[in-house]
Amino acid sequence: MSADAVWRLPVTVCRITGFLGERTSAALLERAVTAAGGGLTPSTVDGDKVIPAVRRSRSGGFAAPELLAAIDEVLEAVEHTLGVSCRDTEPSYGLNVHNDGDFYGVHQDTDGVGYASDRLLTFVYYLHGTPRPFQGGALRVFDVALPLGTDRVGRWEDRTWRDWEPEHDSIVFFRPTAWHQVREVSCPSGRREDSRFAVNGWLCRRPDGAVARHG
Repeated sequence: MSADAVWRLPVTVCRITGFLGERTSAALLERAVTAAGGGLTPSTVDGDKVIPAVRRSRSGGFAAPELLAAIDEVLEAVEHTLGVSCRDTEPSYGLNVHNDGDFYGVHQDTDGVGYASDRLLTFVYYLHGTPRPFQGGALRVFDVALPLGTDRVGRWEDRTWRDWEPEHDSIVFFRPTAWHQVREVSCPSGRREDSRFAVNGWLCRRPDGAVARHG
């Protein structure tokens, strides 16, 4: 076996288009545009750090009960496909708004051990005007790339990837340990209604003794 052999394993992403339907997605987009007009703050990394060189967007709390209800309906199939159990979890989510020049560098939503280890499933639901008023903003998910030998660590250059377009009324699910990024958005108008809107969040392991929402 070659000493340079690399094991590459594609990361599974579940994607559903036309998720909420025309009427519900339009109402949710209208609420998102209104929310973007006030109350959002610069997005953070590592919990509370604003680092524009790593992440540039605006985020805030956002209520989307219709989205959570629709996620419940497909959760069993998503769990089966991704090989994860979301029993006894609670959702944690918010609104993220990307406008001209905004992006999010390569990162994980959890390391599975320490950082945010209660996160079991990532979901991202996309909203935008029609026709799409911006360019870019794809979700890039990186495959696993590990050397077969035991004396080397994986190199970033060995990784391949797949881009997922932020199509209106589509949702993606993936494991939070997957390395991913938001590609830079180009939105020449700069208008908030022309932004890339995303409701993103996680199903998180509930604290001991808490009442479970999912079961």
